[in-house]
Amino acid sequence: MEFRYRCSLCGCAYEIDPALTVCPDCSQNQTDDQPLHGVLDVELSGEADSNFDIYDLLPVEKEYFPPIPVGNTPLWEPLNLRRELNLKHLTIKDDGLNPTFSFKDRASYLVSAFARKHSINEITLASTGNAGSSMAGVGAAAGQTITLFLPEKTPIGKLVQALQYGARVYRAAGSYDLAYQLSLEYSRRCGGMNRSTAYNPMTIEGKKTVSLELYKQLGNRAPDVVFVAVGDACILSGVYRGFEDLLALGLIPTMPKIVGVQSEDSDVVLQALENNGKFNAQIATTMADSISVDVPRSGLHALGRVQKHGGELIRVSDEEIIAAQARLSASTGLFAEPAAAAAFAGLLKKTPELDRDAVITVLSTGNGLKDSQSALKGVKMPEQLIHSVSDILGEG
Repeated sequence: MEFRYRCSLCGCAYEIDPALTVCPDCSQNQTDDQPLHGVLDVELSGEADSNFDIYDLLPVEKEYFPPIPVGNTPLWEPLNLRRELNLKHLTIKDDGLNPTFSFKDRASYLVSAFARKHSINEITLASTGNAGSSMAGVGAAAGQTITLFLPEKTPIGKLVQALQYGARVYRAAGSYDLAYQLSLEYSRRCGGMNRSTAYNPMTIEGKKTVSLELYKQLGNRAPDVVFVAVGDACILSGVYRGFEDLLALGLIPTMPKIVGVQSEDSDVVLQALENNGKFNAQIATTMADSISVDVPRSGLHALGRVQKHGGELIRVSDEEIIAAQARLSASTGLFAEPAAAAAFAGLLKKTPELDRDAVITVLSTGNGLKDSQSALKGVKMPEQLIHSVSDILGEG
């Protein structure tokens, strides 16, 4: 396989270079309140059959990947939900079983390998929490120095996780968007590689591996419909990129219907779809921290894919997310964090419209223990302390 960068806006091609992050021309139009302009796709050319090795479809040789088992996450067949929803071929891709319990390991894994290939040992990024703890964990396996900028409201579980992995952690006095700007300034002044979402082309490229895995796990076919939660929209971009590669290689005939699900309290990408592509930053207030962003960095890139391939974006409320999280856990035994449960909430909202015989996949992108405090909103904590079984039975 051969690989090169191609600008998702102007179409210009570039040689892959760690010093190149966004299109030099299109990025000149960048403003702080807008998604990234000139996001670079990794374009492959060559041939592959259905027995391809996923590493062969990535722009870094296998020898550079750190010794940590990222990917190959299980595809659940939730029999209870299949019966309850009358969806015969519903599956759930559980990326909460990646090493740091998050989908973000897919991006971190490739970024780490890319940095190792080019002898870069410090990686910097901004994160709402998962990408940071992910890069910290993968970086620990690789022996790399990881510098994180996290918003002040990052859940304690994700903060502690990053610190346990030995990362240098700085808490921004504000939102993810401030952390993002600080990470870019730090990289400009101190060097190293910046892994921040969409800004580093390897983040989208790493996330495409979920689509390649789904193809293999479903018996060399793509799902008919995929539900994925959307915040900064980098995962949505990555899902599309993987299926685009399979299309280009002639391994699938059509693009699956991809449904992006946003919290109504953080829905800038959907608003842009409704507003002829115009992005207006908002102050995100959703409790689903992993999809809480004011400016979706991969928003322009992802929206282009949604429009090109006939995808769909829908809203769910935070109340629907919490209810979906509890139902998913109680029906399947899969405990997903709120952002991951948003995808399932989207499925529940769309169920009446779905073909009962369609192959449908919900992407569960993070483990519920990442943010157990939010999960408490969907369950009733036992308050009574008992001394004997008689207290339960109301005796005596």
